[in-house]
Amino acid sequence: MRPSDFSLPPLRGVLPAAVVWFGAVTAEAQSQAPRSAPETIVTASRLGDGVTGASTTVITASEIERFPGETLQDVLSAQPGLQTQSFFGGVNGAGTIIDMRGFGAAATPNTLVLINGRRLNDLDLAGIDFSAIPRSSIERIEITRGNGGAVLYGDGAVGGVINIVTRNPFNEKPTLRADAGVGSHRHGETSVVASRAIGDTAFLVNAAAIGSSGYRTNNELRQRSLVAEVRRAIDLGEVYVALNADTQHLGLPGPRRVSATLDELRSDRRGSYEPFNFADKQGVGLVLGGTRQIADGIEVIVDAGVRRKEQQSAFFSDFGAAFNTYTDTALTSLSLTPRIVARHRLLGLEGKAIAGFDVYNSLYGSDRMVNEGDVPAHRYDLTQRSLAAYVQETVSLGSATDLSAGLRVQRSAVTARDRFDAGAPSTGSAVQGVGLDQDDTNTALHVGLEHRFTTGLAVFGRAGRSFRLPTVDERVGAAPFGVPVDFALRTQTSRDVEAGLRQRWGDLAVQISAFEMHLRDEIHFDPSTFTNVNLDPTRRRGIETAASHRVTDAVRLRGALTYTEAKFSDGPFKGNDVPLVSRWTGNLGLSWDIVERLVVLDASVRRVGDRRYDNDQANFQPQIPGHTAVDLRLGGEIDAFRWSLSAHNLLDARYFDYGVASSTTFGRVNAYPLPGRMVIARFGLSF
Repeated sequence: MRPSDFSLPPLRGVLPAAVVWFGAVTAEAQSQAPRSAPETIVTASRLGDGVTGASTTVITASEIERFPGETLQDVLSAQPGLQTQSFFGGVNGAGTIIDMRGFGAAATPNTLVLINGRRLNDLDLAGIDFSAIPRSSIERIEITRGNGGAVLYGDGAVGGVINIVTRNPFNEKPTLRADAGVGSHRHGETSVVASRAIGDTAFLVNAAAIGSSGYRTNNELRQRSLVAEVRRAIDLGEVYVALNADTQHLGLPGPRRVSATLDELRSDRRGSYEPFNFADKQGVGLVLGGTRQIADGIEVIVDAGVRRKEQQSAFFSDFGAAFNTYTDTALTSLSLTPRIVARHRLLGLEGKAIAGFDVYNSLYGSDRMVNEGDVPAHRYDLTQRSLAAYVQETVSLGSATDLSAGLRVQRSAVTARDRFDAGAPSTGSAVQGVGLDQDDTNTALHVGLEHRFTTGLAVFGRAGRSFRLPTVDERVGAAPFGVPVDFALRTQTSRDVEAGLRQRWGDLAVQISAFEMHLRDEIHFDPSTFTNVNLDPTRRRGIETAASHRVTDAVRLRGALTYTEAKFSDGPFKGNDVPLVSRWTGNLGLSWDIVERLVVLDASVRRVGDRRYDNDQANFQPQIPGHTAVDLRLGGEIDAFRWSLSAHNLLDARYFDYGVASSTTFGRVNAYPLPGRMVIARFGLSF
């Protein structure tokens, strides 16, 4: 079947059943309760109170603001089960990716990131640009580990889901806030936030700019971002429009070489192997939506969005201009995601049901040439469309036990073409690719259970199935050099189980969970052929522990410790570690209100264990050394004025968390060093 004949026969039985089932739920709820206005408007998340049976965390706005780390990725990496990889000097987190539950080089497409319940993951491997999200615009961050979010959110929710919920001006007093900061490496930042509700209409605008020369040569960052929202309250709901835009220029310094005869990592840590390489990005997005309470406890949410991302990158070769590469790419994503949330009584049991449809259409076009302005040798065009239906029900089996179950069915179609110009200058494959027309159906499942023995002790567990589709970059790189690319890769699937407990003793809270995940057709880069392939089976398992303790009203402690084991379980690398995954990670944090509001101290100590270099599936190279980093923040507020002084990597540790190794020569590796000590002072006013 060609994508032009795109249809969804496997959904034909599911969709009517879901409609009939929800009709029964709605009718029962309407018969039991009169209509009433909601106390608050909640539109940002499908998770609501969280996924029953899953390991979850919510990070509040105050925790984000007081965290001593520089970036959102620093905030996230303090949570159990989350690791980071930084390729480009770590400037404000640009290019730093989050890895949930041990996917290494494939972390980006296996961790699903959302803004207000809407996907940020694109069709490519570019990764989520956390640095473009103003921290002051965030109300909270919801983290769901493992594939517990796969039914609600779909493709890519394998290692976990990170949902960033932004501020709703209806829920806040009128605000005008301005902030500025200066710091090491010519770091400068400014941001302005304005929000106000006037009658039934609320406005929010958040503009931010960041610049830095970067830690390394050719590591400059210039970034601008804008978020604007208008919300209008209507009878029993609201309508809204949200606009976001951002631009970014980032210098790409490349690696520092390490070998028996050359050790740039120690002799010239801040130097650049690539003094002219760069990556530019321009993005704009628009979301339109609305919510309406149609009965007591029943809310309908309909929203649609369009996002456009353009990227240009240049790589200049040591072998001369004829071997340069320039890429000019545009990606447009359209989505429609209506859903219904109903709190009800079904068969005498109290419950909450979520059901909906997700429609996505992504259009990708990429010109590949030697130098900017050349005729493209290859023009890759790819279209991916998907339609999914899902339903998830949670019921209370008495006052102490909750049970949830969910199903998603998703139909996807892909069309890919390569337009090759044999007369154009080219340093890549000099053959035209074979077109692809492919469609398939995938399912995600979730079953979860939580039981509360006392008000302070609960156990939870879940089992689930998830999937992820290949990205366009993985499809383009699916053939060896000189062989026509056919864009063909199989969909990756995973099954995992998890169990844990939550315990609270007074002011001490602890959460512990253990998980095991088995994957088939995991999409991975093969260093022997320089292609992306579907692997033989792989597995992950681990234990994640988090604790917090309020010692006094002024002193709070937190900590996290994670063991993650990522292994190849079949094939030529059976029993070996998956590269770029640290087995042990830990974090300790302190918050101390020295003088309430006037002077506060926050400190964080992060320990990351050894990990294998990228490309070292054979596990014969030395490992990337583990490191310990200490961050410190001193701040406070005096009336409308606030201030802070932060020291990142206070002890000036010399470390890196990403590197790539030769697959044939022992000791020959490339490392991507991260900054030493950085100091940033920030000042702000609120009106």
